[in-house]
Amino acid sequence: MSVSLMSPAARVVVGVGDSPRCLTVLGRAADEARLRGAELWPVVAWEPPEGNLSARRFPTAAAMVPEWEQLARERLVEALCAAFGGPRTGLPGSALVVRGAPGPALVRLAARDGDVLVIGAGARGRMHRALWPSVSRYCLARATCPVLAVPPSPLQAALTTAHRRNTLRLRLDTGDMERDFESVPPGV
Repeated sequence: MSVSLMSPAARVVVGVGDSPRCLTVLGRAADEARLRGAELWPVVAWEPPEGNLSARRFPTAAAMVPEWEQLARERLVEALCAAFGGPRTGLPGSALVVRGAPGPALVRLAARDGDVLVIGAGARGRMHRALWPSVSRYCLARATCPVLAVPPSPLQAALTTAHRRNTLRLRLDTGDMERDFESVPPGV
């Protein structure tokens, strides 16, 4: 008698953040899941603001844990709605909210055979790198599955530049706009 063991379905695990860049990453992860015939697993990882130790040490912080988890769920639903037009991705799989640091949580979840981990990469300034550890670097260094690092959209860089100019109240450079419009193919 022969017994066939079915391997678990391949998964595309994708980290979901709260920046506009995560829409690019979610879209690329959905494309990858379709190409591979895999399940899509969007994941939001969260920690208490002062870390897990303070949440265990102080009763007031421990009382806030359900609120923080609910905020993480809302962030996940908002990202899915922005990327897919609703809370469903249109692909098999599950959306997860996980308590823990993002890097270790994603690496721990994407540990099965056939998994692919999709993360955002790039476009971090010196100040950002100094204050917050890089989730993408952590995942690239420690993941046991293939990792797809999605660079930011070129449109995101243009939006960031425009936002910075507006914040600093700098005048708009119309020459840049003319060059950008000239490079757009006709009929678009």
